[in-house]
Amino acid sequence: MGVPEGGSKPEEQRLGPVLRRRDQVQPGTTDQRLLDTEGDSEWVHTDPWRVMRIQSEFVEGFGALAELPSAISVFGSARTKPDSPEYEAGVRLGRALVEAGFAVITGGGPGAMEAANKGAREAKGISVGLGIELPFEQGLNPHVDIGVNFRYFFVRKTMFVKYAQGFVVLPGGLGTLDELFEALTLVQTRKVTSFPIVLFGTEYWKGLVDWLRDSVVAGGKASERDLLLFHVTDDVDEAVALVSKETAR
Repeated sequence: MGVPEGGSKPEEQRLGPVLRRRDQVQPGTTDQRLLDTEGDSEWVHTDPWRVMRIQSEFVEGFGALAELPSAISVFGSARTKPDSPEYEAGVRLGRALVEAGFAVITGGGPGAMEAANKGAREAKGISVGLGIELPFEQGLNPHVDIGVNFRYFFVRKTMFVKYAQGFVVLPGGLGTLDELFEALTLVQTRKVTSFPIVLFGTEYWKGLVDWLRDSVVAGGKASERDLLLFHVTDDVDEAVALVSKETAR
């Protein structure tokens, strides 16, 4: 079956679906490396092993969120102060979304995310937090009822979109912008349909909207209709009405 003890190294080796030849042939077999009690533990950091971790994160996320009712993902800065108007707006938004029949999904951290989770919990709704492993550990805020922590940003971002019917984006930084433009791209390319995106805070978002219109669209890098992919408001009730209307609630 294998190479006899003391035999020469084979020219060709099949490891499941992988074919190795010549200098790429590895010593031993996959079973041998699995069952060997000694040896290098670096294999837990290899790309094939990471694939299994990624798969497990998808499975855990799908399992935890599969039975959620209609939900809205709320994004915003982790640095929003609890005594700020933006925080209060997040609390009111979380509460109003629950009253409109939605579950509330956030990144599970402090600041604006905590505010939306707090409003959802106070309204006795479903408050979800999707956390992420970071060098500066934040942890899930105390208002999260269902929490899932992820290693990989792209798995987490998939959950935000898959289990939400729309986004409301409070003032935030680079992470918030990343999530916003991910959603805009998915809607623009029709990877998702009927997906409302509401930017909350006209003064905060004005510069971005002006740049999109005056530089991106004017320069031919996007079309005029792409500006219709999102709404901007300062009113909590209007924000909830917009996501409710476009999700046919």
